[in-house]
Amino acid sequence: MLTLAERHQQILNKLKQEGQVNVLELCEKMSVSSVTIRKDLKLLEDKGLLFRTHGGATANNPYTIDRSVNEKEKIQASEKMRIGAAAASLLQPNDSILIASGTTVLALARNIQPKASLTVITPSLNIALELNRHPEIEVMQLGGVLRKSSSSVTGPYAESILADFSCSKLFLGVDGIDLDFGLTTTNVTEAHLNRQMIKVSQKTIVLADSTKFGKRGFGKICGFEDIDQIITDSGISDYTVKALEGMGIKVTIV
Repeated sequence: MLTLAERHQQILNKLKQEGQVNVLELCEKMSVSSVTIRKDLKLLEDKGLLFRTHGGATANNPYTIDRSVNEKEKIQASEKMRIGAAAASLLQPNDSILIASGTTVLALARNIQPKASLTVITPSLNIALELNRHPEIEVMQLGGVLRKSSSSVTGPYAESILADFSCSKLFLGVDGIDLDFGLTTTNVTEAHLNRQMIKVSQKTIVLADSTKFGKRGFGKICGFEDIDQIITDSGISDYTVKALEGMGIKVTIV
């Protein structure tokens, strides 16, 4: 049987390789009870070596906070632009698409160079203004309560407008992607609007830099069964890629 120190080292090694650990998997690997593993995780958390989550632990603080769009725009900026360029390459002539709010989907808007007509529906003021300079793009701005931190609208009025449309693609930005909990944002009303966007779209494509994985926001958007594709950068772990592909999600790494 492994000693306490040996168990802790194995937990930390697995955490370093995969970014997260699962209690049940650790129980099987070390032939100990879940009570023992949970005590181990608490001891390691008390030492500041990990963060406990429901059913396991992660290497980084999983809880994300609401930040202004100006602050977010400076984080992982080059990665976001590459993700945006990859997303822009998916557009087809005469497409009708939804672009949600966030700085990664704003990078998509900045990469769009339309060669034919394109219709874009968005709750984001920044995205609407960015695309308005293209004569080939018809922009439909959703209305509602304006969130100052994200410069985008939310609420029942925006949701009711969506009921009149059917779009080929939704490009969705998120604040967190947790393999156990799903996709989240820091604002509940924004999460609800995003769910309505998913309902009226044939395909949902998530644009998220690698720092979003293993994170959780306050408002859950959806589970992985609602997602068709994720575009991210090379900072994503192999373990996460395999887990997502195992759920039938196409993962594109830029």
